[in-house]
Amino acid sequence: MSAPGADRYPPIGDYALIGDSHSAALVSRAGSIDWACFPRFDDPSVFGRLMDWDRGGYFQLAPLGVRRVERRYLPRTNILETTFYTDDGVATLTDFMAVHPHSRPETPRELSARHELMRILSCTQGSVAVSMICEPRFDYGSVVPHVVHRDQHHGFAHGGGQAISVFCSAPLTEREAHFEAEARLEAGQELVAAAGYYPTLDHGASRPAQTADVFSCLEETRDFWERWSAMCSYDGTDREAVTRSALTLKALTYAPSGALVAAPTTSLPEQLGGALNWDYRFTWIRDATFALYSLLILGYTEEARAFVEWLEWTTAGRARDLQIMYGLGGERRLTEIELSHLEGYRGARPVRVGNAAAGQFQLDIYGELMDSAHLLQRHAGMLDSDYIDYLHHVVSFVVDHWREPDDGIWETRAGSQHFVYSKVMCWVAMDRAVKMAPVLGASDAEAARWKALAGEIRAEVLEQGFDAKRGAFVQAYGSRELDASALLLPLVGFVGADDPRMRSTVAAIERELTAPNGLVYRNTEHGPLGTEGTFSICTFWLVDNLVFLGELDRARELSRTVLSHANDVGLFSEQIDPRSGELLGNFPQAFTHLGHINSSLNLDRAMRGGEPISWGGGGG
Repeated sequence: MSAPGADRYPPIGDYALIGDSHSAALVSRAGSIDWACFPRFDDPSVFGRLMDWDRGGYFQLAPLGVRRVERRYLPRTNILETTFYTDDGVATLTDFMAVHPHSRPETPRELSARHELMRILSCTQGSVAVSMICEPRFDYGSVVPHVVHRDQHHGFAHGGGQAISVFCSAPLTEREAHFEAEARLEAGQELVAAAGYYPTLDHGASRPAQTADVFSCLEETRDFWERWSAMCSYDGTDREAVTRSALTLKALTYAPSGALVAAPTTSLPEQLGGALNWDYRFTWIRDATFALYSLLILGYTEEARAFVEWLEWTTAGRARDLQIMYGLGGERRLTEIELSHLEGYRGARPVRVGNAAAGQFQLDIYGELMDSAHLLQRHAGMLDSDYIDYLHHVVSFVVDHWREPDDGIWETRAGSQHFVYSKVMCWVAMDRAVKMAPVLGASDAEAARWKALAGEIRAEVLEQGFDAKRGAFVQAYGSRELDASALLLPLVGFVGADDPRMRSTVAAIERELTAPNGLVYRNTEHGPLGTEGTFSICTFWLVDNLVFLGELDRARELSRTVLSHANDVGLFSEQIDPRSGELLGNFPQAFTHLGHINSSLNLDRAMRGGEPISWGGGGG
């Protein structure tokens, strides 16, 4: 049950993403930036009303008396356009985070360390009364800043190691710890506002924004996104939706390192009012294969290479020290704490920052690491020699440890088991090692041992991971519980989709782990009687299985069902409430957008008469 006052919070789907590949902001349909962290995705929030409506802070610009709202992204960009209709006129708000070229010639499009939220509200019809409120609250709402009114159009707020400069083309008024501005716009007039992040050591010394700067940055940012979108090689029937997912992934990429953040938010609940609230502002090794596959098949080899460089740099060391997730700069210590001063989104507490799951032991990541290396080697050439040596150690680690229990793909905190998906990914590690044996410098005898072990792992999974009475691959050895991760078995090449055991598994999942509209829960524990919504990427995995089985009409219908639950600007969260259709979990979710890209391309390929291809390079 939601807490009192929860109705103040917009639905998660009411938000849209803007970003500069360093950090990001969420903008509501009401024109309010309710979440923004600077200078990185995982830094403390500057505007955090999403986590506490009273304490979090926000940056709102909109007309008064709004009757209707329409939104879109400018085509092939991450620039948001919101149109407000009032009784007296129409106004359009353009929101973006400025993207700047870098001065160094070797990286001409590297993004600047400056971070600026820029907003242009233009009256296009009649007249509108408009209001701007900029109320920063630093360090997750725990620091009320000191504000300074520098001149009629500029202000500065600082405190707790963070600071922002504020610009508005209308006269600014300094209130208690925030700035306000009001104006009436006639058709053809606009109000321009900006909030720029600076370290407090800067003390506002950087040249503050001016109206001309904002319009100049708009053109530069639009050109950047349009040029990036133009490199997308996909030309299928769902090009617009696929391009939107690709643009979202690019916005969730941390440019300085190449890492891909799982989501730009923390603690958006998997169940409204519940406690399943986690920080997703990190990079999961599990995402590596899926991300590389998506980027490569769309033609984004530069981003794929940058992500692999991040993987090589971050995971290098002893194979036994490999973590399931890392900070965006490769940080290993992701200490989880609870922010007790925040009420949480709609009262969902606790609000967490950091993620204790970083310390879990998950065997599947070794398979995903080997699969991503195999994928890059196959599509983009040789790997770094030092990394090849490291991969050899990864294979040796799997040889020594594959029989151990682990914490599983869903990061449960209920103890270790022999999870079937984890064992399958150990098979993937050995299978890809055999395929890469010449690259890894393995002798014929060593490659033969790897091949034999792959066969041994596969035989064990088929014996202990498939419940003949249940007619399905189960979640763990000795369990009878279903798990949607079994849908990945054909996608990684472990069994064919038309294998009778896989067919019966798909049938069981459709029978027991799907909502009436066909959306898939991730397992029995979190199923129809559980504590969360349907898991969107699991539904895309089912789409892939239907494509592999040649059931293209069903696959297309299910794909359309998932797409119908994206919000009005094409963004997916982690989960969907099957009853209300409301988006749940951290938002937007990279994993879901990866699944969307891969399933769309597989379905389109099959509809054109081609053979579907598996996510991580399959078994081929």
